[in-house]
Amino acid sequence: MSMQPSDNFKPLRLGRWMEIANLATAGAALLVASMLLILFQFLSLRSALIDDVSVQARIISESSAAAVLFRDGDAGRETLAVLSASPSVEAAGIYGLKGELLASFRRDGFAPIEEPSPDLIEEGHYFGVRHLRLVRPVQADRQRIGLVAIRASTSSLYARTAAYAGMMLLIAVGSLGIAYLLVARMRRVVKRTEAHLDYLAHVDPVTGLPNRHTFNERLAETLGKVGRDGGGAGLLLLDLDNFKIVNDTLGHHCGDLLLKLVARRLMECMRSDDIVCRTGGDEFAIILHASAVEGTMVAQRILSALGAPFDLEGQEIYVTASIGISCCPQDGADIETLTRNADAAMYQAKGKGKNAFEKFHPELDRRVRNRLSLETSLRKALERNEFELYYQPQLSLADGRVTGVEALLRWNHPEQGMISPNDFIPIAEDSGLIVPIGRWVLRNACLQAAAWRDQGLPPLTMSVNLSARQTRDPHLMHDIVEALREAGLAPSRLELEITESVLMDNVHDNVELLHRLQTEGMRLAIDDFGTGYSSMAYLKRFPIDQLKIDRTFVRDIPGDGDDEAITSAIIAMAHRLGLSVVAEGVETVQQLEFLRGAGCDIVQGYYFAEPRPAEKIRSLLQNHAAVAAPPVPAPAA
Repeated sequence: MSMQPSDNFKPLRLGRWMEIANLATAGAALLVASMLLILFQFLSLRSALIDDVSVQARIISESSAAAVLFRDGDAGRETLAVLSASPSVEAAGIYGLKGELLASFRRDGFAPIEEPSPDLIEEGHYFGVRHLRLVRPVQADRQRIGLVAIRASTSSLYARTAAYAGMMLLIAVGSLGIAYLLVARMRRVVKRTEAHLDYLAHVDPVTGLPNRHTFNERLAETLGKVGRDGGGAGLLLLDLDNFKIVNDTLGHHCGDLLLKLVARRLMECMRSDDIVCRTGGDEFAIILHASAVEGTMVAQRILSALGAPFDLEGQEIYVTASIGISCCPQDGADIETLTRNADAAMYQAKGKGKNAFEKFHPELDRRVRNRLSLETSLRKALERNEFELYYQPQLSLADGRVTGVEALLRWNHPEQGMISPNDFIPIAEDSGLIVPIGRWVLRNACLQAAAWRDQGLPPLTMSVNLSARQTRDPHLMHDIVEALREAGLAPSRLELEITESVLMDNVHDNVELLHRLQTEGMRLAIDDFGTGYSSMAYLKRFPIDQLKIDRTFVRDIPGDGDDEAITSAIIAMAHRLGLSVVAEGVETVQQLEFLRGAGCDIVQGYYFAEPRPAEKIRSLLQNHAAVAAPPVPAPAA
């Protein structure tokens, strides 16, 4: 840190010298230009003086021809008297052919005219330092009969040149002054701009915390110090849970305000030498000069501090966070490794249900590597035709008829065999691969429904799940319509299932999407209902046809009073809204009996059939297209 002032001083001194150098260059340029202009002015005035005296000499020579012929001195002096009106002429004379002086003129205080020398007669004029001497012949019948000589002072020439030079000096000085003021002003503007750009480059404008660029610099400094001096350091990566909901429901202004309040609370939890940075939208990073134990203590303090409500313009908001912790040197000694490990720990904390922290350990690294390997294989699975669709039938409790099937994606990995959707679907969602995979599912599910129809099976509804990433895909409508067109399937035979949490992720856009899907004639269902956080007000806005009760409510009924009450309430509410209800995860006759008594419309689960490939489900559909649901045994007497 001691080097910082000198490091700042050097560019300041360099900038100052550059400013002086620029001004000196401008001054030199002005000086050269001024000298050239002064020289040009001097030559112009000199030429004008010569021309002026020449004109006067010609007039005198033309007027004195008679005086010379008749050798009339008085007439000659009268002719020369007109020169008194020219302030630059000091003396003049009219000479005969043999050089004798016939008449002369002399201004008071000046010497008489000198006899012209042969060189002067030959040259016509001579420009000296103090005088201009000029000779013109006096002619009669084109014969020279005498001479007119004039001596003029050059003092007026120098005076006018000096005045011009003074004016140029004033202009040059004034120009330099203006240039200095402009350069100084520009320098101040540049300094302010540089300071602002430096601020933007290193500070997050929303929270005022160091940004990602500064975070990388500070973390590199901290790791370098640990490498030199020993000791340890900790890195905490914090991600706010469900922050996007605040932006979508309350607006970005409230979102920014929440970030400021979170940043303030984080700073209150830290010591003076700890560093808090905002590295992304809802992500913060904390650099600790501490051990692993202290890192977990800080994480606990942070979660406790964030537990209190935030006041956003009169509205109380509760925010939780997921925190990942990695420590130097045991979890990594370089920025990339330490950050990657803290990130892996943070996602592990999110997987635990959020509002939690997780310390990095080698097992997490193994999981991260497995995830990367799985993602790499997943990118090739479509090309290698490794995906397969399984189908699970849905039965109507009113007449026992199979009303539809749900298409479920399976991945038959060439080395690992069947991989659970719980393992690869989240990876596909995070990487964006879910969009082309979802497009493949839509196409093949529609083709299969059309194939069963063409084989003479009764009309069935094909249920297909839409992921969060798919609902944000601008080409989703085109993909669905194209899949229906290619298969020749009526839109009413396709049911699209969207989970409650996905619907609430972006309410406005999802309501618009559902209306567009409904306009095309497709059925819409909310999947896993009861596990999210939708309100009845939002439920009224969604143009849906069906609710699917999540299996977690079905699993413990009958017997669990809370689950029984929730399930019965969902069924009653859905019917009041004109919606049909599907119960997932039905595995026992007791569950079936309860759901029938509660008025559930459709059931789905292992009690009837597990998900099967198309060729195996076809025989079940043929044999049980109109079969009644399995009878419920009569209660014991």
